[in-house]
Amino acid sequence: MNDIATNAATAAETATNSLGETIAAVNHGSVFNGLDWVIIALFAVGMVITVLFSMRKKNESGKDYFLSGRDANWLQIGSSIFSSNIGSEHLVGLAGAGFATGMAMAHWEMHAYWILILGWAFVPLYDRMKVFTMPEFLELRFSRGSRNVLSLLTMVSLVLTKIAATIYAGDVVIRTLLNVDHVDIFGNRIDIFWVIALGLAFTTGLYTVFGGMRVIMYTAVLQAPVLIFGSLCILYMGLRALGHGSLVDGWHATVAAAGDNIHLIRSNNDPDWPWLAILPGSAIIGFWYWCTDQYIVQRVLAGRNQQESRRGTILAGFFKLTPVFIFLVPGMIAFALTQTPGTSFKTSGDAAYTSMVAQILPHGLRGMVACGMIVALMASLGSKFNASATLFTMDFYREWYPNASGKTEVIVGRIATGVIVLTGICWVLVIKNLQMPLYEYLQNVQAYLSPAIAVLFGMGVFWKRATAPAALWAFVIGMVGGFARLAADLVMHGDAKAVTKLKVDHYHKLIDQAQYDAGIAAIRATHNGLLFDFWNIHWLYYCEGLFVLTALLMVVISLVTKAPDAKTVRYTWYGATTEEKAATKASWNMLDVVLSLIVVACVVIFYIKFF
Repeated sequence: MNDIATNAATAAETATNSLGETIAAVNHGSVFNGLDWVIIALFAVGMVITVLFSMRKKNESGKDYFLSGRDANWLQIGSSIFSSNIGSEHLVGLAGAGFATGMAMAHWEMHAYWILILGWAFVPLYDRMKVFTMPEFLELRFSRGSRNVLSLLTMVSLVLTKIAATIYAGDVVIRTLLNVDHVDIFGNRIDIFWVIALGLAFTTGLYTVFGGMRVIMYTAVLQAPVLIFGSLCILYMGLRALGHGSLVDGWHATVAAAGDNIHLIRSNNDPDWPWLAILPGSAIIGFWYWCTDQYIVQRVLAGRNQQESRRGTILAGFFKLTPVFIFLVPGMIAFALTQTPGTSFKTSGDAAYTSMVAQILPHGLRGMVACGMIVALMASLGSKFNASATLFTMDFYREWYPNASGKTEVIVGRIATGVIVLTGICWVLVIKNLQMPLYEYLQNVQAYLSPAIAVLFGMGVFWKRATAPAALWAFVIGMVGGFARLAADLVMHGDAKAVTKLKVDHYHKLIDQAQYDAGIAAIRATHNGLLFDFWNIHWLYYCEGLFVLTALLMVVISLVTKAPDAKTVRYTWYGATTEEKAATKASWNMLDVVLSLIVVACVVIFYIKFF
């Protein structure tokens, strides 16, 4: 490790003199030139053609509109899972996390194994049940009440995290690329945020409303390779800029700038990233997101059979190995550039990735990568619109009007989408005032909402004794605990930076224990002491505690209430008939196993390398 650090420091020093010249050579004039705009126009035409082609088959029913007629193949499923995941969380959030904290949040990107568990353990169950939504599964396994709570929670979480964060990310991306803060409309000076937010939401909503899941699947196949290729170009050009033409020296300079932030596993005394919080906490969030979240699982529900769905998850598992290198590492490179004397590179945390596009890439590539970024945001946003529409239509409207026609279901879903979009835009204003990195905000909210859902699905699938009353009470109490912590974060966000600075300074021995205690006491005195203590629990420790509490409630209440009917076993891991087990066995072969093991091996090697 010392040799690596020495080489890294040397590389950083040798690159300093020419780094400013390297960046200046590719960063003259405006962000885009004529070549970039031609590429953007051609890509837009390609997108329009793809959308129109995907809409050639009409949506006549809810199955057509929400699940693409259950006829998706493995390429569409894998690409769509990746495209849906790669949105604001990565273009803005993950690169910003790499800029600020190095490899700390790479754990969330090494969850390819959870995607494999979705394919191998949950696809057979979801396939034989033929559900439209994840809340529908809870009704079959437990009760209508559990279904209603999860439906409402999922729609709320779509607004609080995914939809609002994507719109916010669109503002960061497009504002940085165009270098514009305000526009004049009819003589009024308007913040560019509103133009971007409304334009992004309207454009994406338009093709999602008319095309449904099918158009999302088709555009994902176009978007995924463009984004991956463009991001690899950013990684390549950034390392060359840092290393004076040498990729190896560029990597050494990145490592030198990151310092201890290059490591995944950090001391339990670390105020931000103790490993006992990170490993279990991120795993809880990962299980919820990849195996139970409607936004992701809806893609495998659209598969034509188990084989296509499972192979789609394996492809997505391979895709999921890339974000650390094509988003997080470029954020680390951006930080290294800002720390290198003699360079004109400027950025902030959330704008790190976009600034790399605008200042590092040559013209032509800028236009292409910009297209990939914007389409990634649109693909991610479209998936969220469709998921929210599916939940409202299939979990509520169809219950209220069971005889409604398929066309009516589609119309209702479109109206619901519009309402959720408007709510998401309003919530963006809250995010902008939180003053924390976007990716960290997303993981915080998900950490508060995911434990109860993870317990319900985990115990509902793998424990036959779990009862409906236990599920409902554990779920409700878990949600109350989650929203209580979210409310505390909103109340205390003004002091968050000051508390964090005190903890970091104390950890690095820049202040002694007395100074630390005095600083914390002063901040605590300005608030209710119990509120401060509640908020001051590490967010991932809180996630783990909420998970344990919900699980204990589930077990205790299940054991003191009447055992579920024998028929509910049908909706657990143990409920497959002999014929269904045979069908599942016939849906995979040794190639599927080998490819899955390769994904797992890559995750293990990554942890060993950056331990």
